[in-house]
Amino acid sequence: MVRSARALLVVVLVIASALLVPAVPATAGTAWEYPEFPYPATTYQEPFRGQFHFSSQSGWTNDPNGLVYANGLYHFFYQHNPHGLEWDTMHWGHATSPDLVHWTQKPVALEPGVHPGILFSGGGVVDRDNTSGLKTGPLDPIVVFSNTDGVSIFYSNDNGRSFQAYDGGRKQIEIPAESRDPKVVWDAARHQWAMVVWSNRGGNGVDVYTSPDLLHWTFASRYAADWLFECPDLFPLDGGRWVLTSATGEYVVGTFDGKAFHTDRPQPKKMNLGTTYAGGTFYAAETFTGSPDGRVVQMAWQGGNRGSSWTGNATFPVALGLVDSPDGPRITRTPVAELSSLRADGRTWRNETVRAGGPNPFAGILADTYEITATFDVASATAGQFGFALHSRSDGSADRTVAYDRAAGTLDGKPLPPTGGEVTMRLLVDRGQLEIFDGTGQFSIADNVNFDSAAVSQGIRLFATGGQVRLKNATFTRLSTSWGTAQSTLQSNLAGPWHAAGGSWTDVGGGKQAQVTGDGFYLSASTAGDADYQGDVRLGTARAAGLTFRATADGAGYTVNVDTSGVVKLWRPGRDIATYPTAVSADGTYHLRVRTAGSRIQVWLNHGTTPVIDATDDAYASGRFGANAYQGSATVQNLNTGPAGFTAFTSGPWTAKGGTWTTTPDGLRASSSGDGFYLSDRTGSDFTYEGDVSVTNGVAAGLTFRAIADGAGYTANVDTGGVVKLWRPGRDIATYPTPIVEGRTYHLKVQTAGTRIRVWLGDGATPVIDATDTAYAAGRFGLNAYGGNTTAQHLTIS
Repeated sequence: MVRSARALLVVVLVIASALLVPAVPATAGTAWEYPEFPYPATTYQEPFRGQFHFSSQSGWTNDPNGLVYANGLYHFFYQHNPHGLEWDTMHWGHATSPDLVHWTQKPVALEPGVHPGILFSGGGVVDRDNTSGLKTGPLDPIVVFSNTDGVSIFYSNDNGRSFQAYDGGRKQIEIPAESRDPKVVWDAARHQWAMVVWSNRGGNGVDVYTSPDLLHWTFASRYAADWLFECPDLFPLDGGRWVLTSATGEYVVGTFDGKAFHTDRPQPKKMNLGTTYAGGTFYAAETFTGSPDGRVVQMAWQGGNRGSSWTGNATFPVALGLVDSPDGPRITRTPVAELSSLRADGRTWRNETVRAGGPNPFAGILADTYEITATFDVASATAGQFGFALHSRSDGSADRTVAYDRAAGTLDGKPLPPTGGEVTMRLLVDRGQLEIFDGTGQFSIADNVNFDSAAVSQGIRLFATGGQVRLKNATFTRLSTSWGTAQSTLQSNLAGPWHAAGGSWTDVGGGKQAQVTGDGFYLSASTAGDADYQGDVRLGTARAAGLTFRATADGAGYTVNVDTSGVVKLWRPGRDIATYPTAVSADGTYHLRVRTAGSRIQVWLNHGTTPVIDATDDAYASGRFGANAYQGSATVQNLNTGPAGFTAFTSGPWTAKGGTWTTTPDGLRASSSGDGFYLSDRTGSDFTYEGDVSVTNGVAAGLTFRAIADGAGYTANVDTGGVVKLWRPGRDIATYPTPIVEGRTYHLKVQTAGTRIRVWLGDGATPVIDATDTAYAAGRFGLNAYGGNTTAQHLTIS
């Protein structure tokens, strides 16, 4: 993360960006709106938008951060301003991929105002063995490192959906000098973690730290070098050798003894020959940790790509290797094999002679995004230069030329001596990117090129000048787009691809939002006959919204929805099967659950124990799962098959009073800026009430009891200010000081007997609060959330 050397370049980029979109200052977020998804809809078809190179859905992108493979997905975090096209208050953007090729934009991962510190560049790991003790559920924690002049730690137990600050975000490493960009790696030989951090302790270099648990770090050594500025990476490669890199792509190869890095060849080499400065075409490269196949995979920042709604992109992922050469070991960079998933039609050539002024073997091919691999016989060549004119036109012009100069021994102006009398060039051509490799992986250039995608500009010309050259073999393959294959904000265990049948469906922070004039459907590829299916619907301006099941590809099937006319309705085309009268409010959020068994269809509303609809119909025996909206805008979320995600005592439908309450497979989730309540219809006076609550991000979560219909009553909660609190409107009755950690689940138990109220925390035998109060003698049971995101689960009354 450049803060000084980058300044001039940032100014240039800001000026260029300002010509496209007015600058909008980046802003700090709030816990109850986290995670933020501020991105306008896009088809990723804008001019110069890479089709297989990652770019943010919108906003500014720079350094890759915390690249990890976790819980079945590759996670690409990156320095990001989601609110404008220039560098500004840094967030951590987030995207995921199952295969390093098909990326899906996700909500912001680290957000100023929610996560403390300066959120500059850093690294990440997956703590598979839970060495940190941070794991709270079935998924392996993702642990990332950021901040400046020291290191803070953040972690996620939900596969990157949300992050908590460890120890309140306090720096776990204090560095008495300018520093940034921590990168962490597992040192398997010594069963420890190792970290390198760039610091200016009298000059450029990295401080090396070690840790047994990712939380407690010990300074081990310093490696100083003038070239070693910013965004260092340290990783093992090819057995016992280790590689140390800098932001400019310079590197040295040596050994790591568990405390210090050593090399007998301190003169660095460059792994990429693009413009390796901040904002150039190759900067701040970082490797993934935890790759399942043991590969070391790398991506870098390309700052030169700019469009109408984004600035910057990432290089295509490459697998790194090491080869020995006369001047020592050299890194090889090879595009990951998963690129093949994008390959469409192609052509091949063998033993073609290319002459100056002669026919073009690639004549007739029009292509926008593609790959070319070509091997030339240099030993017998007489041409002074030969290569490709890319996105060429009938007037002889082209957007970019890649040529080998035989006399200079250069490819695209960079040294590349022939191997066995041959030169191979491999070109990845995207709408705003060009990457050039040789046949060995030792040569690579990353570039940004604004290719004209108009049909008249999609030619390819293979040329030679001043003689001829033999093309030994070549392949051309079209590369399809990698976008649009997964869901950005819709949480669901249903299989894709999804498709809309009526209306428009876009990603918003709360899930998938519909805008329809009549009936519109959003349908998954998952089908079933008998199943349990549930989800959350928020009406917005829509007249109705709900769950669709056993449907055809156009949405014809069963739908159960909430309708602002005042009913829950089960219907299919041509028939309203059953209705349940209930108050339905505009902009309300409702949880629906459906169970089908043959012709029987049961519907539950808002976690009520008894179905509100129990009907039979035999029109549709099986079909797709999806969602429906009618006449207006509505949002759906958490569309899941399987058992209910929230377990609680017997009750009728629950009612929300403040905040938004939704249901994930792990429990009931709330987002509330102030006090929000979720209330059952169960009431009591003397009882034992208990359950599990957690503050994901924010202030407090707890159990509400003896409450009236608006939530006024008693609440016992856990508060991240460091207390368990018993309170009612107008009075904090009692508090118990104890650390309350975001993301940690706490078990609360409340017991009432007349005016006496006791509260237990965890499995403690003794109540932490034992108080009296006379304000409320009886009332409803429910839940409370305050100032953030919370979860609740496993509620019981006895």
